[in-house]
Amino acid sequence: MKKRFIVKVGSSSLAKTNGGLSKKKLIKHVAAISRLARNGHQVILISSGAVAAGFRSLGYETRPETIKGKQAAAAVGQGKLLHAYEEAFDRYDIVTAQLLLTSNVFSDINQYSNVFHTLEELLKRSVIPIINENDSVAVDELTFGDNDMLAALVSGLLNADLLVLFTDMDGIYTADPSCHPDAEKISYISKITESLLEGIDHSSGSKWGTGGINSKLLAAKTALDLGVPVFIGQNTGEEVLEKIVTGEGEGTYIGKEGLVSWRKPKQWIAYHSNISGQITIDKGAEQAIVHGRKSLLPAGVIDISGDFSPGNVIEILNQDRLVIGKGQVNYSFSSLCKIVGMSSTQAMAVTGSKHREVVHRDKMVIEKGDFE
Repeated sequence: MKKRFIVKVGSSSLAKTNGGLSKKKLIKHVAAISRLARNGHQVILISSGAVAAGFRSLGYETRPETIKGKQAAAAVGQGKLLHAYEEAFDRYDIVTAQLLLTSNVFSDINQYSNVFHTLEELLKRSVIPIINENDSVAVDELTFGDNDMLAALVSGLLNADLLVLFTDMDGIYTADPSCHPDAEKISYISKITESLLEGIDHSSGSKWGTGGINSKLLAAKTALDLGVPVFIGQNTGEEVLEKIVTGEGEGTYIGKEGLVSWRKPKQWIAYHSNISGQITIDKGAEQAIVHGRKSLLPAGVIDISGDFSPGNVIEILNQDRLVIGKGQVNYSFSSLCKIVGMSSTQAMAVTGSKHREVVHRDKMVIEKGDFE
C-alpha cells in the first residue's frame, strides 16, 4: 500500500566533524530515501545544511555565529546543497524539486494553499520535493527550530503517514548517554506532555544542530496534534527507512498509527493564521459550539473587540474570558456591532448578509481538539 512519509535531515546529520557539508552522509540519506521511493511510497525531504555547505566558501573557518553571517552562508550553501542532492538522486533516476519556505508563506492562506497544491502535483509525478527554510531572508533566526517545526507542519499539511526526524543520536534518552552511562533510551512515547518536556535532559545530544532535543519534542507534539506519528533516530544504512516504517526502527516512536487528521483549512486557522479580533459568547453558545458542534450565531455573541473584516480569523472567548476556539468570521467588526445578540434572521436583514452564522462550524477550531 502506497504511503506518504516526511523525512527531516538535520544539520548535524549532514555536517563533517570539523564543519562543512559531508557528501558521504548526504549520499547515505539519499540511498535510504530512494529505496523507500522505489518501493512505491511518496517521500518529502526536509533538509537543513545550507549554512554548513556555504560558510567555508565565504572564508569562515567555523560556522558563523551572527545572523547576517548565517544568512550569507545559507545563500551560498543552498545551491551547493541542492546540487549535491540532485547528483545523488540522479543515480537512482529520481527527479527532485526545491521549495524554500518562510513562516509568512504559512500565514497567508493563498500561499499556504499554493504550497499544498504544488507539493501534491510533484508527488503525483513521482518527484521528491526537497524543502528548506529560506534562511537567507528569514526575519527571525531559526523560525522553525532548525526545520523540525517546519517538518511537522508539512507533515500535517500533507496528511503524512509518518514523520521521520533523523538526528545524530539513536533515539531519545532520559539523559545524555555520553555523560550518564545509566541513561535509558525511550523506545516509545504515547504523547508529548508538559511533564515529559520538563523531565527529559535537554542537554542530551550536543550535536543535534541548532534545533536540539527540545525542538524535536515540540515538533513531535505538533505533528501528533495534526494526526501524524513521529520517529526520532539515526540513519544506520540504506534499509533504515524500510525498517522504520514497518515499526522495526532502532530509535524512538512517538504516537501511533491511525491518528485523526485535521483538514487543511482548519490546520491553517489553528496554526498559521493571524488573529484580528475577539468575540465573547454566552454559555448557551459555548455549549452549542463545544459540545453540540454547532456554528456560532449572532444570538450567542455578547461582546466583540478588534478590527476585522469578513474572512479574517478571530478568537472565540467564553464568559470567563478564556479562549475556547478560533474561526474565520463572516461579518466585519462594524457589521457585527449592529447585530450582537440578534437572531440570524434579524442579523441578515439588518446587514444584508447572506450568512446566518458569525462563524461557520467548517471554519472553526475548538481548543483541545476539533478533529474533523
